[in-house]
Amino acid sequence: MSTAVSTAAPHGSIGTTRLRLTRRGRIVFSTMAALPLVVGAFVVTINGGAAIASNGTVGTATFDYVTVSAGQSLWQLAETIAPEADPRDVIADIVALNQLDSASVEPGQRLALPATD
Repeated sequence: MSTAVSTAAPHGSIGTTRLRLTRRGRIVFSTMAALPLVVGAFVVTINGGAAIASNGTVGTATFDYVTVSAGQSLWQLAETIAPEADPRDVIADIVALNQLDSASVEPGQRLALPATD
């Protein structure tokens, strides 16, 4: 005759287990918990920056354009469009507005002109 030995917990008792995470498990768990917060912060930053930049409204700007003639320089163009202003300031505005690499222009090039006050 053989006798069976029961190793199960007695009926009605509940065993508790403790969750044990390895270092890698803690990293994964922390990353998964922090990911929604990081994404949310990124979205708020992007949308908040757009709201500040547009100031709540979408604006459009209209510019006057000019086509550069043969032999014409930005200095001559600046003196023509704003004779009372310092040509260096007007040239800097034209270069910035048209995103030019330098102050040299080619004949036939179309340039947006800054608003003159």
